Amino acid sequence: MKLFRKLLLLSAAGCLLAAALTGCSTISDNKTTTNPNLLEPQAILKFNDIPVPVGLKNLPSQSYSFESSGVRVGVLKYQGKNNPDQVVNFYKEQMPMYNWNLVNIVEYGQRLLNFERDNETCIITMEPKGSAIILTISLGPKSQSAPKKTRSPVK
Repeated sequence: MKLFRKLLLLSAAGCLLAAALTGCSTISDNKTTTNPNLLEPQAILKFNDIPVPVGLKNLPSQSYSFESSGVRVGVLKYQGKNNPDQVVNFYKEQMPMYNWNLVNIVEYGQRLLNFERDNETCIITMEPKGSAIILTISLGPKSQSAPKKTRSPVK
């Protein structure tokens, strides 16, 4: 009888161990389907409608922002070792999700992305610094164009 109990207990323990190992192996086989070349936005943002890729560190001593009566102005600087091409693609994909329209991209050693919407403009600049990049986000109101005056002909 004691032998039967030991065998039963041993086989139950073996089944539990097999189930645990099988469960762990199926969990570890699950792979995320995210593309490793895509950057993810940071969770905490200075402006909630301008994303910043994960991996960039804020440089508060070189940044400022101001917001009052619906007017927002800021220059935010970040540094990191992100791939510049991936950062450009990040902003081309992410900014339209926040209702920003891409105006143009200028590349001349630095990379400049110009976005606008309603009454604001956002310029994102990337400049190389050794093996890192400095990312600058400049946000401000759009300039209001003055109505054109018509000249009356000189008589």
